[in-house]
Amino acid sequence: RGKVVPGASRSKIAGMLGNRLKVAVQAPPEGGKANKAVCELLARTLGVPPRDVQVIAGPTQPQKTVEVLGISLCDAVERLNKAM
Repeated sequence: RGKVVPGASRSKIAGMLGNRLKVAVQAPPEGGKANKAVCELLARTLGVPPRDVQVIAGPTQPQKTVEVLGISLCDAVERLNKAM
């Protein structure tokens, strides 16, 4: 689960916000652009194909749940920590 901040000056994994991952993306929050940008950023960061990352809850909310296929939880946490 994470919090998304659309319209940022640059896309990045911004760190932790409580027990949620905070992700900032340049894309605006309209027409699914921010959701697509989040999926692309997470795919690039985690080293998985973009098709393996999707928003499964909260598509119109700042708080989102994202599903990532093709990587273990341990590997995902390790790669996210390196990105922060």
